[in-house]
Amino acid sequence: MNMNFFTITRWEFKNTLKSKKFLLIFFMQLSVLFMLIIMFNSFEASMQSEGAISLTPSLTDFATLDVDDEGGLFEKRINPEILKIYLTNGNQSLDRLKTGQTNGFYNVSSDSITQIQKGEIVDTTLYLDYSDPKRSVIRDEINTTTQTLSTALTSSYLQSVNPQNNSNTSGVKEEKTGESLPMQLIKKVMLSVLLFLPLFLFGNIIIDSVVGEKERKTGEILVAMPISSGEILLGKGLAVVAISALQVAMWIIVLIGAGFSIHNVILVYLMVVFTAIPIVGLTSIIAAYAKNYKEAGIVISFAYIIVVGFLIVPALAYISRESYSANISPMTTVMRLFTGDTISMPEILLPVVFVLIMSVITFWIAAYLFKRDDILFGPRPGPVSLLLQLIGIKK
Repeated sequence: MNMNFFTITRWEFKNTLKSKKFLLIFFMQLSVLFMLIIMFNSFEASMQSEGAISLTPSLTDFATLDVDDEGGLFEKRINPEILKIYLTNGNQSLDRLKTGQTNGFYNVSSDSITQIQKGEIVDTTLYLDYSDPKRSVIRDEINTTTQTLSTALTSSYLQSVNPQNNSNTSGVKEEKTGESLPMQLIKKVMLSVLLFLPLFLFGNIIIDSVVGEKERKTGEILVAMPISSGEILLGKGLAVVAISALQVAMWIIVLIGAGFSIHNVILVYLMVVFTAIPIVGLTSIIAAYAKNYKEAGIVISFAYIIVVGFLIVPALAYISRESYSANISPMTTVMRLFTGDTISMPEILLPVVFVLIMSVITFWIAAYLFKRDDILFGPRPGPVSLLLQLIGIKK
């Protein structure tokens, strides 16, 4: 295999890092990241303060839940701002769940108080309709409620065993643990966007590298070199991917230092960098076909909007429904990885295979365009005519 494209990659990478323009942009981007983190921390503090005005939609009565809890310990600790509670003896609740009259049914054993007093495990059962997108909200709230009650009971037990360490021995004290549901969702989306943002900040490097060859009339020199057009594009593309990988690493370090919790850091990093490859390939297609900087910039703006939509929409859909198809977006996988979610091998392979296929397709098209004299030197064919030629309908 001819490895000449590595020469192009090294040359492009070194020249880019030595460029004052790149260094200025690089540090400006880091400054923007610091500003975003400061703004987000301020926003988070405002949301969690009691007197603050909430900037998120109210989740009051977002979902309904039938609760059968004779002891009342669990029912009293379910957040009424999220779930509308219907107390029931459980006779009709399963039928109500099947007919869609309620979104869930939470059953606590009738002797829960006795079990707690004896130090035994309390049996609880949560029934959910897995076709209902609200199920994840109910499940998360019940998990939070269980954790809150468990913490309170543990604290009460420790106080009863060693009362001198705490003057408050009046009984169980209710505590709020964890973040609110809106804050959890915002942090997931916010961190996902920040991790993928560097991939869209280096389109100007490809434009300058490819479109600049046309405007500076240096494309003829590249074509005359003993290296194929595919290797030229691959070399230029890999250089940009390497630069993106460098910035993603920097951003992850900054985010961790700012207090963001990121599980599976290595896998998260590799997945984000891997996603950069087809994005660079798409940008190379646009740069290879464009006549000038202005045209390339306009088309890339629209193309990036579509790519961002493809990344974000499935991730948001997964938050609400946890559907398997939502895993096609690499952002969904990254979000599940950094939150410590358990991911099966098929769910990981789905975005990896998709990104790999798109990488091959985009770089093949970019190389096809770059080797054509009419596109490199003009006059170039129109988009429709070019598409027909590409699929073999028109010569």
